[in-house]
Amino acid sequence: MRRLKWLYPGMKIKRWIIICGIGVILVAVGSIIWMLERFPGSRHLGISVFVLGALVLIYGVKRMVKSFIAIFLPQREKELVDIVYHHRQLEKGPRVVVVGGGTGLSILLHGLKELTSNITAIVTVADDGGSSGRLREQFDILPPGDIRNCLVALADAEPLMRELFQFRFGNESELKGHSFGNLFITALSKVTGDFEKAIKESSKVLAIRGRVIPSTFAKVQLVAEHHDGQKTKGETKIVKKPSPIRRVFLEPANCKPSKESFEAIDEADIIVLGPGSLYTSVIPNLLINGLSERIAKSKVPKVYVCNVMTQSGETDNYTAFDHLNAIITHTMPDIVNYCIVNTGTVPHELLKRYEGENSYPVFADSDKIVEKGYTVIEDVIIYAKDYVRHEPKRLSKIIIDLALKVKGRNNYH
Repeated sequence: MRRLKWLYPGMKIKRWIIICGIGVILVAVGSIIWMLERFPGSRHLGISVFVLGALVLIYGVKRMVKSFIAIFLPQREKELVDIVYHHRQLEKGPRVVVVGGGTGLSILLHGLKELTSNITAIVTVADDGGSSGRLREQFDILPPGDIRNCLVALADAEPLMRELFQFRFGNESELKGHSFGNLFITALSKVTGDFEKAIKESSKVLAIRGRVIPSTFAKVQLVAEHHDGQKTKGETKIVKKPSPIRRVFLEPANCKPSKESFEAIDEADIIVLGPGSLYTSVIPNLLINGLSERIAKSKVPKVYVCNVMTQSGETDNYTAFDHLNAIITHTMPDIVNYCIVNTGTVPHELLKRYEGENSYPVFADSDKIVEKGYTVIEDVIIYAKDYVRHEPKRLSKIIIDLALKVKGRNNYH
């Protein structure tokens, strides 16, 4: 009975089924006339009937497909060819693994998703401030904030859906400070009983290009040891402490990495660390048990994207070499083999504003990085209008070009 529903009135499908049927009959009749050649001119008549049948069949199939599209993609019917072509092209893109968190990572993902859909974002879960920190404490879940930002960055859903996930409630309600996306992920984790499932279901809602996975599912806290010997526990407290950081570590120390993060690293064509807050977004991922060792063993390009501005309370007076050296001292020398640094200048007006926050452009001391045995890629990769950020399209192109270049040379997959 269910199959017969296609023949119900108002389905707008019967006529095209009939036309397709006529097309098939004409193709069959034309083929028979053509092959038998029973009378003069039958060959030409057979070909004509065959071609006519093929055209009728193509027209019927085309209109039938269009009927389905009008139902499932009513707003994007005219974009179908572009959607399919773009989707197929992105599927052929290199497999990129990006490790980090915060604003820097989500900005890079915006650019990468236009060049490949084979993206895995391995995201830090050490955040304990703002909406994420409150939800973490109240519901005993992993902080959803950085994960939400990455999901939205990779989203292929309608703009309204992306805006909804980023909507933040004002001070007029008890939900003040919370973003809708954080609440959505939290609710899903309670409904499914699994934070990992909540992320996957949120990915479906936003139709993301790629996947987002936490570096660990353990509830970890970040601890900083300062040069004066004092220790600060918690990401939000660390960035407020004026004393320079000597090293950071996680509690508990031996937390297990997510299984999918290892799989993504093993299958990657390129692995990217950063951009993002050095000690609170990038390095915490590398402290997960076995993660940095797995990256170091990989034979693909391993790139560190250096920040364009220093961060007050975290990387004061740091040069590009200092950023890279901090990663190496926390892990191992083989964790990277390329370093991308910015050589663009920041407009004077923006410099003044950032100086008020004790933040300055990172000096590109590329010679020191080269002396350590790493390849430096210098380029103008900043977007400097309202804020100083990495320019996502330019940075993404550098990364994808490097992946394709090395992949073609080594043919390691």
